Amino acid sequence: MSADLQGEVQATIDGLVASGREIGLQAAVLHEGRPVVDAVAGVADERTGEPVRASTLFFAASAGKGVASTVAHVLADRGELAYDQRVADIWPQFAAHGKDGVTLADVLVHSAGVPELWPQITPEELCDWNRVCAFIADQPPRWTPGTMTGYHALTFGFVLGELVRRATGRALASALREEIASPLGVADELHFGVPRHLLAQVARAGPEGAAPPRPQPGSPLDRAIPPGVQPTAAFANRHDILAADIPSQGTITARAAARMYPAVLGHIEGVKLVSPKRLQMIAAPAFSGIDQVMGFPTTWALGYSPARLGSAQPRPGSTFGMVGSNGTAAYADIDSGAAVAVMRNRIDGDFSVVAAIGDIIAAHYG
Repeated sequence: MSADLQGEVQATIDGLVASGREIGLQAAVLHEGRPVVDAVAGVADERTGEPVRASTLFFAASAGKGVASTVAHVLADRGELAYDQRVADIWPQFAAHGKDGVTLADVLVHSAGVPELWPQITPEELCDWNRVCAFIADQPPRWTPGTMTGYHALTFGFVLGELVRRATGRALASALREEIASPLGVADELHFGVPRHLLAQVARAGPEGAAPPRPQPGSPLDRAIPPGVQPTAAFANRHDILAADIPSQGTITARAAARMYPAVLGHIEGVKLVSPKRLQMIAAPAFSGIDQVMGFPTTWALGYSPARLGSAQPRPGSTFGMVGSNGTAAYADIDSGAAVAVMRNRIDGDFSVVAAIGDIIAAHYG
Protein backbone atom coordinates (compact mmCIF):
# COMPACT_ATOMS: atom_id res chain seq x y z
CA MET A 1 0.00 0.00 0.00
CA SER A 2 0.96 3.63 -0.50
CA ALA A 3 0.88 4.96 3.08
CA ASP A 4 0.14 8.57 2.09
CA LEU A 5 -2.58 7.72 -0.40
CA GLN A 6 -4.11 5.04 1.84
CA GLY A 7 -4.20 7.51 4.72
CA GLU A 8 -5.79 10.25 2.62
CA VAL A 9 -8.53 8.00 1.29
CA GLN A 10 -9.12 6.44 4.71
CA ALA A 11 -9.47 9.85 6.33
CA THR A 12 -11.91 10.92 3.63
CA ILE A 13 -14.24 7.96 3.99
CA ASP A 14 -13.97 7.96 7.80
CA GLY A 15 -15.07 11.60 7.76
CA LEU A 16 -18.04 10.87 5.51
CA VAL A 17 -19.25 8.12 7.83
CA ALA A 18 -18.67 10.23 10.94
CA SER A 19 -20.70 13.06 9.41
CA GLY A 20 -23.68 10.77 8.90
CA ARG A 21 -23.57 11.17 5.11
CA GLU A 22 -22.54 7.55 4.60
CA ILE A 23 -23.34 4.22 6.26
CA GLY A 24 -20.62 1.89 4.97
CA LEU A 25 -17.92 2.38 2.36
CA GLN A 26 -15.16 0.54 0.52
CA ALA A 27 -12.53 2.20 -1.66
CA ALA A 28 -9.83 0.32 -3.54
CA VAL A 29 -7.17 1.56 -5.92
CA LEU A 30 -4.52 -0.27 -7.91
CA HIS A 31 -1.76 1.51 -9.78
CA GLU A 32 -0.12 -0.42 -12.62
CA GLY A 33 -1.47 -3.56 -11.00
CA ARG A 34 -0.13 -2.82 -7.52
CA PRO A 35 -2.64 -2.28 -4.68
CA VAL A 36 -2.17 1.22 -3.27
CA VAL A 37 -5.47 1.68 -1.42
CA ASP A 38 -7.76 -0.81 0.31
CA ALA A 39 -9.87 1.22 2.71
CA VAL A 40 -13.15 0.52 4.52
CA ALA A 41 -15.31 2.55 6.87
CA GLY A 42 -18.66 2.32 8.63
CA VAL A 43 -21.06 -0.55 9.01
CA ALA A 44 -22.39 -3.16 6.63
CA ASP A 45 -25.67 -3.43 8.55
CA GLU A 46 -27.08 -0.62 10.66
CA ARG A 47 -29.31 -3.06 12.54
CA THR A 48 -26.44 -5.15 13.90
CA GLY A 49 -23.48 -2.77 13.70
CA GLU A 50 -21.56 -5.32 11.64
CA PRO A 51 -18.49 -3.44 10.33
CA VAL A 52 -17.62 -3.18 6.67
CA ARG A 53 -14.70 -5.42 5.75
CA ALA A 54 -12.70 -5.61 2.54
CA SER A 55 -14.57 -8.86 1.78
CA THR A 56 -18.04 -7.36 2.30
CA LEU A 57 -20.13 -7.59 -0.85
CA PHE A 58 -22.09 -4.54 -2.02
CA PHE A 59 -25.02 -4.20 -4.38
CA ALA A 60 -23.30 -2.18 -7.10
CA ALA A 61 -26.26 -1.44 -9.41
CA SER A 62 -25.07 -0.46 -12.89
CA ALA A 63 -21.41 -0.41 -11.93
CA GLY A 64 -21.88 -4.09 -12.73
CA LYS A 65 -22.44 -3.26 -16.40
CA GLY A 66 -18.73 -2.56 -16.73
CA VAL A 67 -18.06 -6.08 -15.46
CA ALA A 68 -20.55 -7.56 -17.93
CA SER A 69 -18.97 -5.61 -20.78
CA THR A 70 -15.54 -6.84 -19.76
CA VAL A 71 -16.77 -10.42 -20.05
CA ALA A 72 -17.93 -9.67 -23.61
CA HIS A 73 -14.53 -8.24 -24.55
CA VAL A 74 -12.67 -11.18 -23.06
CA LEU A 75 -14.86 -13.57 -25.06
CA ALA A 76 -14.29 -11.48 -28.18
CA ASP A 77 -10.56 -11.73 -27.59
CA ARG A 78 -10.97 -15.51 -27.34
CA GLY A 79 -12.85 -15.56 -30.65
CA GLU A 80 -16.15 -16.65 -29.06
CA LEU A 81 -17.90 -13.34 -29.86
CA ALA A 82 -17.50 -10.65 -32.51
CA TYR A 83 -18.63 -7.02 -32.36
CA ASP A 84 -20.32 -7.26 -35.76
CA GLN A 85 -22.09 -10.48 -34.77
CA ARG A 86 -25.85 -10.13 -35.24
CA VAL A 87 -27.88 -11.06 -32.19
CA ALA A 88 -30.64 -12.62 -34.32
CA ASP A 89 -28.21 -14.99 -36.03
CA ILE A 90 -28.04 -17.04 -32.83
CA TRP A 91 -31.23 -15.78 -31.16
CA PRO A 92 -33.74 -15.89 -34.04
CA GLN A 93 -36.69 -14.63 -31.98
CA PHE A 94 -34.85 -11.35 -31.42
CA ALA A 95 -35.27 -10.49 -35.12
CA ALA A 96 -38.97 -9.67 -34.54
CA HIS A 97 -40.21 -6.24 -35.65
CA GLY A 98 -37.09 -5.25 -37.55
CA LYS A 99 -34.36 -5.97 -35.01
CA ASP A 100 -32.55 -8.45 -37.25
CA GLY A 101 -29.58 -6.14 -37.82
CA VAL A 102 -28.74 -5.48 -34.14
CA THR A 103 -25.12 -6.41 -33.40
CA LEU A 104 -23.08 -6.96 -30.26
CA ALA A 105 -21.58 -3.51 -30.79
CA ASP A 106 -25.09 -1.99 -30.86
CA VAL A 107 -25.90 -3.71 -27.58
CA LEU A 108 -22.71 -2.42 -25.94
CA VAL A 109 -23.44 1.22 -26.87
CA HIS A 110 -27.12 1.00 -25.90
CA SER A 111 -28.37 1.51 -29.45
CA ALA A 112 -30.30 -1.78 -29.82
CA GLY A 113 -33.60 0.07 -29.36
CA VAL A 114 -35.14 -2.15 -26.66
CA PRO A 115 -34.65 -0.29 -23.36
CA GLU A 116 -38.09 -0.96 -21.87
CA LEU A 117 -39.74 -3.62 -19.70
CA TRP A 118 -43.45 -4.10 -19.02
CA PRO A 119 -44.88 -1.51 -16.60
CA GLN A 120 -46.13 -3.93 -13.92
CA ILE A 121 -42.99 -6.10 -13.73
CA THR A 122 -42.24 -7.35 -10.22
CA PRO A 123 -38.89 -8.27 -8.67
CA GLU A 124 -39.91 -11.94 -8.86
CA GLU A 125 -40.56 -11.59 -12.61
CA LEU A 126 -37.22 -9.82 -13.12
CA CYS A 127 -35.58 -12.96 -11.77
CA ASP A 128 -37.24 -15.06 -14.50
CA TRP A 129 -34.57 -15.07 -17.20
CA ASN A 130 -36.61 -16.75 -19.91
CA ARG A 131 -39.66 -14.53 -19.41
CA VAL A 132 -37.66 -11.31 -19.54
CA CYS A 133 -35.71 -12.43 -22.62
CA ALA A 134 -38.89 -13.48 -24.42
CA PHE A 135 -40.47 -10.08 -23.71
CA ILE A 136 -37.42 -8.19 -25.00
CA ALA A 137 -37.18 -10.34 -28.14
CA ASP A 138 -40.81 -9.60 -29.04
CA GLN A 139 -40.52 -5.82 -28.62
CA PRO A 140 -40.53 -3.45 -31.59
CA PRO A 141 -37.48 -1.17 -31.40
CA ARG A 142 -38.10 2.32 -30.04
CA TRP A 143 -35.83 3.70 -32.79
CA THR A 144 -34.03 2.26 -35.79
CA PRO A 145 -31.31 0.17 -34.14
CA GLY A 146 -27.83 1.59 -34.53
CA THR A 147 -29.01 5.14 -35.28
CA MET A 148 -29.62 6.41 -31.73
CA THR A 149 -28.63 5.54 -28.19
CA GLY A 150 -30.81 5.21 -25.10
CA TYR A 151 -29.82 3.76 -21.76
CA HIS A 152 -30.87 0.11 -21.51
CA ALA A 153 -30.91 0.23 -17.71
CA LEU A 154 -32.05 -3.36 -17.16
CA THR A 155 -32.49 -4.89 -20.61
CA PHE A 156 -28.78 -4.41 -21.41
CA GLY A 157 -27.72 -7.37 -19.28
CA PHE A 158 -30.42 -9.69 -20.56
CA VAL A 159 -29.65 -9.06 -24.24
CA LEU A 160 -25.91 -9.33 -23.68
CA GLY A 161 -26.32 -12.34 -21.42
CA GLU A 162 -28.58 -14.22 -23.81
CA LEU A 163 -26.15 -13.53 -26.65
CA VAL A 164 -23.31 -14.92 -24.54
CA ARG A 165 -25.39 -17.94 -23.51
CA ARG A 166 -26.34 -18.86 -27.04
CA ALA A 167 -22.88 -18.19 -28.48
CA THR A 168 -20.86 -20.01 -25.82
CA GLY A 169 -23.25 -22.32 -23.99
CA ARG A 170 -22.48 -20.51 -20.73
CA ALA A 171 -24.42 -18.02 -18.67
CA LEU A 172 -22.70 -14.66 -18.46
CA ALA A 173 -22.30 -15.26 -14.71
CA SER A 174 -20.45 -18.51 -15.42
CA ALA A 175 -18.23 -16.85 -18.01
CA LEU A 176 -17.41 -14.11 -15.49
CA ARG A 177 -16.37 -16.66 -12.90
CA GLU A 178 -14.36 -18.84 -15.28
CA GLU A 179 -12.68 -16.20 -17.44
CA ILE A 180 -12.13 -13.34 -14.98
CA ALA A 181 -13.01 -13.85 -11.31
CA SER A 182 -11.31 -17.20 -10.72
CA PRO A 183 -8.07 -16.37 -12.59
CA LEU A 184 -7.85 -13.14 -10.57
CA GLY A 185 -8.51 -14.88 -7.26
CA VAL A 186 -11.75 -12.98 -6.58
CA ALA A 187 -14.34 -15.67 -7.33
CA ASP A 188 -16.15 -14.93 -4.05
CA GLU A 189 -16.22 -11.17 -4.68
CA LEU A 190 -17.44 -10.57 -8.23
CA HIS A 191 -20.96 -11.75 -8.96
CA PHE A 192 -23.99 -11.78 -11.18
CA GLY A 193 -26.08 -13.92 -8.87
CA VAL A 194 -24.60 -14.25 -5.39
CA PRO A 195 -24.26 -17.89 -4.26
CA ARG A 196 -26.62 -18.64 -1.40
CA HIS A 197 -23.80 -19.30 1.05
CA LEU A 198 -22.41 -15.79 0.46
CA LEU A 199 -25.64 -13.81 0.85
CA ALA A 200 -24.86 -13.12 4.51
CA GLN A 201 -21.75 -11.22 3.36
CA VAL A 202 -23.76 -8.64 1.37
CA ALA A 203 -23.97 -5.20 3.00
CA ARG A 204 -27.51 -4.18 3.86
CA ALA A 205 -28.67 -1.20 1.81
CA GLY A 206 -30.18 1.66 3.71
CA PRO A 207 -31.62 3.62 5.19
CA GLU A 208 -34.92 1.76 5.13
CA GLY A 209 -37.14 3.19 2.41
CA ALA A 210 -34.29 5.00 0.65
CA ALA A 211 -34.12 5.25 -3.13
CA PRO A 212 -32.42 7.27 -5.88
CA PRO A 213 -34.63 10.04 -7.32
CA ARG A 214 -37.78 8.54 -8.89
CA PRO A 215 -38.11 8.93 -12.67
CA GLN A 216 -40.99 11.05 -13.95
CA PRO A 217 -43.96 8.65 -14.16
CA GLY A 218 -44.53 7.55 -17.74
CA SER A 219 -41.17 8.90 -18.90
CA PRO A 220 -38.76 6.80 -21.00
CA LEU A 221 -36.63 6.21 -17.89
CA ASP A 222 -39.71 5.12 -15.92
CA ARG A 223 -40.47 2.60 -18.68
CA ALA A 224 -36.86 1.42 -18.67
CA ILE A 225 -36.91 0.96 -14.87
CA PRO A 226 -40.57 0.37 -13.96
CA PRO A 227 -41.67 1.18 -10.40
CA GLY A 228 -41.58 -2.41 -9.17
CA VAL A 229 -37.89 -2.89 -10.00
CA GLN A 230 -36.38 0.49 -9.24
CA PRO A 231 -33.15 0.21 -7.21
CA THR A 232 -34.51 1.10 -3.79
CA ALA A 233 -32.97 -0.11 -0.55
CA ALA A 234 -35.74 -2.70 -0.26
CA PHE A 235 -35.03 -3.96 -3.79
CA ALA A 236 -31.26 -4.16 -3.15
CA ASN A 237 -31.82 -6.15 0.05
CA ARG A 238 -33.95 -8.88 -1.55
CA HIS A 239 -32.15 -12.22 -1.53
CA ASP A 240 -33.94 -13.35 -4.69
CA ILE A 241 -32.65 -10.29 -6.56
CA LEU A 242 -29.12 -10.69 -5.18
CA ALA A 243 -29.05 -14.40 -6.06
CA ALA A 244 -30.52 -13.98 -9.56
CA ASP A 245 -28.46 -13.73 -12.73
CA ILE A 246 -29.22 -10.10 -13.67
CA PRO A 247 -26.11 -8.88 -15.52
CA SER A 248 -27.25 -5.26 -15.67
CA GLN A 249 -26.34 -4.99 -12.00
CA GLY A 250 -23.64 -6.68 -9.95
CA THR A 251 -22.84 -7.53 -6.36
CA ILE A 252 -19.15 -7.02 -5.79
CA THR A 253 -16.37 -5.79 -3.54
CA ALA A 254 -14.37 -2.70 -4.35
CA ARG A 255 -11.09 -4.59 -4.30
CA ALA A 256 -12.39 -7.20 -6.78
CA ALA A 257 -13.64 -4.56 -9.24
CA ALA A 258 -10.45 -2.56 -8.84
CA ARG A 259 -8.44 -5.72 -9.59
CA MET A 260 -10.45 -6.59 -12.70
CA TYR A 261 -9.74 -3.31 -14.48
CA PRO A 262 -5.90 -3.50 -14.27
CA ALA A 263 -6.18 -7.01 -15.65
CA VAL A 264 -7.86 -5.41 -18.68
CA LEU A 265 -5.01 -2.87 -18.79
CA GLY A 266 -2.54 -5.78 -18.79
CA HIS A 267 -0.99 -4.97 -15.41
CA ILE A 268 -1.78 -8.17 -13.49
CA GLU A 269 1.00 -10.70 -13.84
CA GLY A 270 -0.19 -14.03 -15.18
CA VAL A 271 -3.67 -12.81 -16.18
CA LYS A 272 -4.04 -11.29 -19.64
CA LEU A 273 -7.68 -10.54 -20.33
CA VAL A 274 -7.44 -8.71 -23.67
CA SER A 275 -4.78 -7.81 -26.19
CA PRO A 276 -3.26 -4.29 -26.26
CA LYS A 277 -5.00 -3.63 -29.57
CA ARG A 278 -8.39 -4.59 -28.14
CA LEU A 279 -7.77 -2.44 -25.07
CA GLN A 280 -7.40 0.65 -27.24
CA MET A 281 -10.56 -0.31 -29.14
CA ILE A 282 -12.79 -0.86 -26.12
CA ALA A 283 -11.75 2.38 -24.39
CA ALA A 284 -12.31 4.57 -27.45
CA PRO A 285 -15.56 6.59 -27.75
CA ALA A 286 -17.84 4.59 -30.05
CA PHE A 287 -21.21 6.40 -30.12
CA SER A 288 -22.39 9.89 -29.19
CA GLY A 289 -25.84 11.43 -29.26
CA ILE A 290 -28.84 12.48 -27.22
CA ASP A 291 -29.80 9.64 -24.92
CA GLN A 292 -33.38 8.74 -25.83
CA VAL A 293 -34.07 7.45 -22.31
CA MET A 294 -32.13 9.85 -20.09
CA GLY A 295 -32.71 12.93 -22.26
CA PHE A 296 -29.21 14.41 -22.27
CA PRO A 297 -26.12 14.18 -24.52
CA THR A 298 -24.04 11.09 -23.90
CA THR A 299 -21.03 9.24 -25.24
CA TRP A 300 -20.39 5.52 -24.96
CA ALA A 301 -17.29 3.46 -25.37
CA LEU A 302 -17.99 -0.22 -26.07
CA GLY A 303 -19.95 -1.01 -22.92
CA TYR A 304 -18.39 1.65 -20.73
CA SER A 305 -18.73 5.31 -19.92
CA PRO A 306 -15.57 7.16 -21.00
CA ALA A 307 -16.03 10.01 -18.49
CA ARG A 308 -13.62 10.64 -15.63
CA LEU A 309 -15.10 10.92 -12.15
CA GLY A 310 -14.56 14.01 -10.05
CA SER A 311 -13.37 17.38 -11.32
CA ALA A 312 -10.50 16.11 -13.52
CA GLN A 313 -10.87 16.79 -17.23
CA PRO A 314 -12.13 13.85 -19.33
CA ARG A 315 -9.59 11.76 -21.20
CA PRO A 316 -11.58 10.13 -24.03
CA GLY A 317 -9.93 6.93 -25.15
CA SER A 318 -8.12 6.53 -21.82
CA THR A 319 -10.71 6.35 -19.04
CA PHE A 320 -13.41 3.68 -19.09
CA GLY A 321 -15.76 2.17 -16.51
CA MET A 322 -19.27 2.45 -15.10
CA VAL A 323 -21.18 4.06 -12.25
CA GLY A 324 -24.24 2.74 -10.46
CA SER A 325 -27.38 4.70 -9.66
CA ASN A 326 -26.71 4.12 -5.96
CA GLY A 327 -23.45 6.09 -6.10
CA THR A 328 -21.02 3.23 -6.72
CA ALA A 329 -18.34 3.21 -9.42
CA ALA A 330 -15.46 1.23 -10.87
CA TYR A 331 -13.17 2.40 -13.66
CA ALA A 332 -9.63 2.47 -15.04
CA ASP A 333 -7.42 4.94 -16.84
CA ILE A 334 -4.95 3.77 -19.46
CA ASP A 335 -2.72 6.85 -19.33
CA SER A 336 -2.26 6.90 -15.56
CA GLY A 337 -2.41 3.14 -15.03
CA ALA A 338 -4.84 3.65 -12.13
CA ALA A 339 -7.94 1.56 -11.43
CA VAL A 340 -10.48 2.74 -8.85
CA ALA A 341 -13.59 1.26 -7.25
CA VAL A 342 -15.92 2.73 -4.63
CA MET A 343 -18.81 0.82 -3.03
CA ARG A 344 -21.42 2.22 -0.65
CA ASN A 345 -24.63 0.95 0.94
CA ARG A 346 -26.54 4.20 1.26
CA ILE A 347 -29.11 4.19 -1.55
CA ASP A 348 -29.67 7.79 -2.58
CA GLY A 349 -27.92 8.43 -5.90
CA ASP A 350 -25.26 10.67 -4.29
CA PHE A 351 -21.98 10.54 -6.23
CA SER A 352 -20.00 12.87 -3.95
CA VAL A 353 -17.91 10.09 -2.40
CA VAL A 354 -17.00 8.76 -5.85
CA ALA A 355 -16.06 12.27 -6.97
CA ALA A 356 -13.99 12.87 -3.84
CA ILE A 357 -12.01 9.65 -4.29
CA GLY A 358 -11.62 10.39 -8.00
CA ASP A 359 -10.12 13.81 -7.23
CA ILE A 360 -7.66 12.28 -4.76
CA ILE A 361 -6.51 9.69 -7.29
CA ALA A 362 -6.22 12.30 -10.06
CA ALA A 363 -4.07 14.46 -7.78
CA HIS A 364 -1.67 11.56 -7.25
CA TYR A 365 -1.57 10.03 -10.71
CA GLY A 366 -2.83 12.70 -13.08
